[in-house]
Amino acid sequence: MKPIPSPYLVKPHQKVRLSHTPSHKTGPYQNKEEAAADLERHRQKLGALQEMLTADCRHSVLIVLQGMDTSGKDGTIQHIFTGVNPQACNVASFKAPTPVELKHDFLWRAHRVVPQYGTIAIFNRSHYEEVLVTRVHKEVSGKELKERFRQIVDFERMLAENNVLLLKFYLHISRAEQTRRLEERLAEKDKHWKLSEADFAERHLWPQYAKAYEDAIENTSRKFAPWYIIPADHKWYRNVAISEILVEAIGKLDLKYPEPPFNPKKIRI
Repeated sequence: MKPIPSPYLVKPHQKVRLSHTPSHKTGPYQNKEEAAADLERHRQKLGALQEMLTADCRHSVLIVLQGMDTSGKDGTIQHIFTGVNPQACNVASFKAPTPVELKHDFLWRAHRVVPQYGTIAIFNRSHYEEVLVTRVHKEVSGKELKERFRQIVDFERMLAENNVLLLKFYLHISRAEQTRRLEERLAEKDKHWKLSEADFAERHLWPQYAKAYEDAIENTSRKFAPWYIIPADHKWYRNVAISEILVEAIGKLDLKYPEPPFNPKKIRI
């Protein structure tokens, strides 16, 4: 299936420069209130599409969320998927690899949580951590990095050829917005649980992470597994922009309700 047309779509082999990519855009909306009705419409449509996806049971949907710390991965999940049946939607969070995961190839832990047919999976971070964190901390060589890009493309092509719809979103925030969000968390005791010393240590590596993301997106955005760079300084616009792409993409799948194995008209209650 062709990618959904969008100003945020990264075409195959397109050059990516995050510093030249606006993070504050709000599309056709002036404010949160204007976008609220469309977001609610997208939520309802997503719930209906998920029901048909489950009934049809020939496709699955894999959504990848990546971004700098505080870019809003958790918030995206919370605000977009409120109307989705949790029985057919799973969130997989990718922390530092466990000892068991380190004994396998780097894609193993991703493949084992790929959604089964009829369901949606959301990767909160993903297999891309293995070409981001490992690169920034110099745990892989340049040669290994190129090999991993190729292996990721091959992996995602295989999934797409087996009826897994892949949609990858980079939540693009500015460094100034990250500063504001971290300061907000520091100021509110109820948000201290979200903080970790690692967040502040990694913040000093912003340029290295930006370059790592640029190369990862350039090397792995394909028609069968496109990347979208979503302006995310405004949380409310991030949500409506992503939900619009999701609804359009899932809506283009050849979904249909299966015929019942009996004739309902003959049933008498």
